[in-house]
Amino acid sequence: QVQLVESGGGLVQPGGSLRLSCAGSGIILSGTDMRWFRQAPGKQRELVASISSDDITDFSDSVKGRFAVSRDNAKNTLYLQMNSLKPEDTGVYYCNVHYILSDDWGQGTQVTVSS
Repeated sequence: QVQLVESGGGLVQPGGSLRLSCAGSGIILSGTDMRWFRQAPGKQRELVASISSDDITDFSDSVKGRFAVSRDNAKNTLYLQMNSLKPEDTGVYYCNVHYILSDDWGQGTQVTVSS
């Protein structure tokens, strides 16, 4: 059974940084297509970052230059490094493993950017 467990969220001031983690069990994350989504209150879930099976990364325009995504294969963990955070980055962040016909999701971790 695949489990993805996010952690690292919290309350941070504008301009601050957070690093989110997504630990996998029941699956080897290396070589998979993975993504980070976020969902702000009252809004649809949106894709913010992705890393392909061959470790090519991509980002939404709203986070490009501020966020980075990486994988630690030894720890079987995906990371999202978030810098220069803005209030509009607030939301629940989810990691996702994307297969051809389905997806696995974590339970999400709350990020709140506020002074």
